[in-house]
Amino acid sequence: GPNHAADPVVTRWMRDAAGNVLFDEATGQARVEFVAIKRKDNGQWAIPGGMVDPGEDVSITLKREFAEEAADSHGFAPEEYNLIKEGIAKLFSSGGVQLYSGYVDDPRNTDNAWMETTVVLFHDNDNCAVGRYRLQSGTDATAVQWQEITADIDLYASHEDFVIKAKDYLLKKYSFD
Repeated sequence: GPNHAADPVVTRWMRDAAGNVLFDEATGQARVEFVAIKRKDNGQWAIPGGMVDPGEDVSITLKREFAEEAADSHGFAPEEYNLIKEGIAKLFSSGGVQLYSGYVDDPRNTDNAWMETTVVLFHDNDNCAVGRYRLQSGTDATAVQWQEITADIDLYASHEDFVIKAKDYLLKKYSFD
């Protein structure tokens, strides 16, 4: 049967040192970054995410998995970590935009068990929620970073499809005239 996962795609506009949004020279489109984690189990880059616990609401899983994998408390002063937690709460309180829900092509799938996921976009438009804070890998990740979404991105399982959908959505929703 299905195993249920939740995958938050957390994005921001790529900016220069002065805070100005950067644009692709070839396409003229705003450049978008997302939070990427390097998985401990196979070393591949991925979006943070994980399994929905029995009886758990997907919105709780999305926030929990992001915090566990991209905002671990180790290495932070308590005051700094409290600001990060507040930023995560602010970003995830928006509810996000559901990009996908259903079956995913995943290397863990078998004839008798498969992955189904809910993918939700959380965009930090002005870098005030999580975009301005240092990220720290935790539980299932060996590294975490902001990574630009490009056409040739290579990510775990179906994750590249999800980040491309996120970028397409953002470029349609926002204009920089």
